[in-house]
Amino acid sequence: MKRFVEQYYLLSMGVFLLFLLAWEFIAKIIDRAFILPSPTQVGVRLWELRETLLLVHMPATVSIIVVGIVLSVLLGVGLASWMSWNKTAERAFYPLLIASQTIPIIALAPIFVLWFGYTMWSKVAVTVLITFFPITVNTFDGLNSTSKELRELMLTMGATKKEIFLKLAIPSALPSFFSGLRVAVTLSVIGAAIGEWLGAQQGLGYFSRRMMTQFDGAGVFAPIVLLSLTGILLFVLVVTLEKWLLKWRNEA
Repeated sequence: MKRFVEQYYLLSMGVFLLFLLAWEFIAKIIDRAFILPSPTQVGVRLWELRETLLLVHMPATVSIIVVGIVLSVLLGVGLASWMSWNKTAERAFYPLLIASQTIPIIALAPIFVLWFGYTMWSKVAVTVLITFFPITVNTFDGLNSTSKELRELMLTMGATKKEIFLKLAIPSALPSFFSGLRVAVTLSVIGAAIGEWLGAQQGLGYFSRRMMTQFDGAGVFAPIVLLSLTGILLFVLVVTLEKWLLKWRNEA
């Protein structure tokens, strides 16, 4: 199994390197760095801007992502638990939850800027809106997928509805919750970038837009690379946390 995983990642790295080589080759042919900078030019520009990006703009973006994810987890898990516990709440809120995803996020971002100004909270609102859905839906599905046999067994043993929820439903829903969280942390990077792109005074998305106005192609791509690395790191952290908390699933 370990050998298969190693081959799997080696194949992915090989495809990624081929992509970079093709990108470098095409960029050399076009020879218009303001349109398509090469990976080499992006790397050089990233090194030149490292202090500004890492010390000023990246902390601003990461703070938006962290606050947005924390709020999405609290609100999403709370609403999913309420809908699982109360069928009236499910009928009232689940259709609204689905409808919220039919609204283009890019159209709501300027409205949040009007409401909250150029503060962090306008970007947090976009991040919450884009990450709230996968966490809520996956947690709700996990809570509803609890084994009926185990539920009936606990009922025959005299367990209350609260005890069944805490000792059976929640542990059973954890894998689904982490599935939603893995999706949410990657989407959170997109939400923060969109919010910063449309209205901010600092952040990686803001910096990328500013470089675009200066026709600095490599400068546009440099913060995007950091955004991508941030999303990958967050995904790895969630996977690591999931493996640590759900050791029982791996041992089973």
